[in-house]
Amino acid sequence: MPGGFDSFGKLLMLLGVILLIAGAIFHFGGKFLSLGRLPGDIHLERGNFSFHFPIVTSIIISIVLTIILNLITRK
Repeated sequence: MPGGFDSFGKLLMLLGVILLIAGAIFHFGGKFLSLGRLPGDIHLERGNFSFHFPIVTSIIISIVLTIILNLITRK
């Protein structure tokens, strides 16, 4: 399998960079972006029970990642 491990290594490095960028956005983005607190995100509090489902945030992240991955894979 010539070149198989070379392309697999590149894929792993690309995934590592994507995870690093995503981690930085989630870590530092809370100060600049309101990810997880957008209008449309579901948050319920009743007594000692709290439920949070960031549906709009998930949709936005999905769209952004789809665009980025489409741009990367077209090369």
